Amino acid sequence: MSTPPASTEDHHEPGRYEIRIKGHLDNRWGDWFDGLTISLEDNGETLLTGLVVDQAALHGLLRKVRDLGVPLVSVIRVKPEQPDESEIKP
Repeated sequence: MSTPPASTEDHHEPGRYEIRIKGHLDNRWGDWFDGLTISLEDNGETLLTGLVVDQAALHGLLRKVRDLGVPLVSVIRVKPEQPDESEIKP
């Protein structure tokens, strides 16, 4: 018997993500990270937050983190209270 594949129903829908990396990035990197909000944490980490259109876009963002050579701490999908449609990129 084979195991059924994981559900892919939400892989093509926008989601709000928090990507935490080690070290501080300045705000000029915001455009490179597709307009995500950059927050500098007191513990020396940077938090990138915002809407990501789909899993392919998320993988693209993670590739950019890798290309910068900064350690990835965590990636969390969070449920927004009220999505701001102006943040969703086509």
